[in-house]
Amino acid sequence: MANTLEQRVDRLESIDEIRQLVSKYSLSLDMRDLDAHVNLFAEDIRVSRELTGRQHLKRWLDDTLRLQFTGTSHHVGNHVIEFDDPDHAHGVVYSKNEHETPTEEGAIEWVIMQMLYWDNYERIDGRWYFRRRLPCYWYATDLNKPPVGEQKMRWPDREPYEGAYHDLWPSWKEFWNNPPGDDAPEVAAPAPFDEFLKTMRKGAPEPRIRVR
Repeated sequence: MANTLEQRVDRLESIDEIRQLVSKYSLSLDMRDLDAHVNLFAEDIRVSRELTGRQHLKRWLDDTLRLQFTGTSHHVGNHVIEFDDPDHAHGVVYSKNEHETPTEEGAIEWVIMQMLYWDNYERIDGRWYFRRRLPCYWYATDLNKPPVGEQKMRWPDREPYEGAYHDLWPSWKEFWNNPPGDDAPEVAAPAPFDEFLKTMRKGAPEPRIRVR
C-alpha cells in the first residue's frame, strides 16, 4: 500500500498512465498505426511459443487486421487497476467494439462485440507498458442479430462458440447454482486494499493465455 505522500503521488500518476495506455491501445489499433500500437507493449512481449518482440507482434497484427477487418472501433469502459508492487500492476477493463467484417461470399457484416481484458502492466525505465492482455469475450454478432441463447460468439464464416467472459469469476456459476433460501444471506468481509480482483477470483492464480 502506498503510504508516504511521494508514494501516493506516484500511485496516482501510474494509474493515470495505465488508463492512458489502454486508450492509446484502442486509438492506435483502430487507426492502424501499428508502430504506435506495438510500442505500447514491453519490448520482449511474447507473441507465440517461439516468437517474442514487437517486430513479430507487428507482423501478426498486420496479417490479422488485413484479413479479417476493413475497419474497427474499440470503446473502453470500466477499468479496475491494482498494484502488485510499484512497478507491476494488473487490471480488468471493459471494451465494446464494432467491426466491419468481410465474408467469404464477398458480403460485409457489421459485427458488434462485448468483451473485457485481463491485463498485466509493467513499468520499465520509468514508463508503463502492457506485459500481456488476455481477451475474454461475451458476444460477437451481426448488428441486426441479437446474440440470444448460448454460443454468443458468432463471427461470419465460423461456427458459433462460447466466449470466456464469465470464466474468470467463480461468482458467476455460484450465483446460478445456489439460489437463496428464506433467510437473509451472509455477507463476506470487504476485500483488502488492492485485492478486489484477487478476492473476486477466490484466490485463483493469474489467468493464463494459450500461446499459439
